Amino acid sequence: MKYDNIFPGEFISRPNRFIANISINGQPEVCHVKNTGRCRELLIPGSSVFVQRSKRQERKTKYDLISVYKGNMLINMDSQAPNKVFGEWANGGYFGTPTLIRPEYRYKNSRFDFYIETSNRKIFVEVKGVTLEENGVVLFPDAPTERGVKHIRELCDAVNDGYEAYIFFIAQMGRAKLFRPNRRTHPEFAEALLSASKNGVNVACLNCRVTPDTLEIMDHIKTELEE
Repeated sequence: MKYDNIFPGEFISRPNRFIANISINGQPEVCHVKNTGRCRELLIPGSSVFVQRSKRQERKTKYDLISVYKGNMLINMDSQAPNKVFGEWANGGYFGTPTLIRPEYRYKNSRFDFYIETSNRKIFVEVKGVTLEENGVVLFPDAPTERGVKHIRELCDAVNDGYEAYIFFIAQMGRAKLFRPNRRTHPEFAEALLSASKNGVNVACLNCRVTPDTLEIMDHIKTELEE
C-alpha cells in the first residue's frame, strides 16, 4: 500500500489516545494518532515521525501520524494499515486463486476481518497489527485485549463448523525475527492463542517492508506460542 502527502516531523507529546503534538519544519501541529494502543516505547519526545496531510478541509487536525523511528528502524503505527496491506497480499497466491475476498464479514454473532473463498476452500481470517518489538522479537498485545480473546474463540467455533481459520499478525516493521504472544501483558490471550493453534486455527506472523510512504508484506517469520 502507498500513502500520499507524507511529511517528516518530530514527536513532542501525546495528550490523549487520539492526538499528538508534533513539530513540522519547526511549526507546532496537532496530529491525529491512527493507533489507540499505548505505543509508549515508540512515542518518545524528540522521535522522528512521518505524517500524512489530510485532503479533508473540514477536519480539526490536518495530519495523521503514520510511522515513527525506533532507533534506526522505521515502524508503521497506522492501525488501519494491516488490514489494507493484508488484503493486497491475499490476492498474491498464498491461498491459491481466490474467487472471493470480502472484508468485515459477519458470521453468526461474529464479524471477521476477512472471508476468503477459492474453488474448494472457505476461510475466515483475523488480522492483528503488531508494533511492539524487543530485540527482534515482536509481541502482541501491548495492552490487555478481551476483544482479541473473543476473536480467537470465535475462530475456533468456525473451525468446528468446518471452515479454515487463520490469525495473521502483521509486524509493521522490517527487522522482526520472531513472534510471541505477550504473556506478561495478557496471559489469557496467550493461552487462548495456544489453545486455538492446537485446535486447528492457523497462526502466522508476517513482517513488512516499511518506508515513509509505503507498507508491503515481505515474508513469514517464526512464531513461538509456548513459553
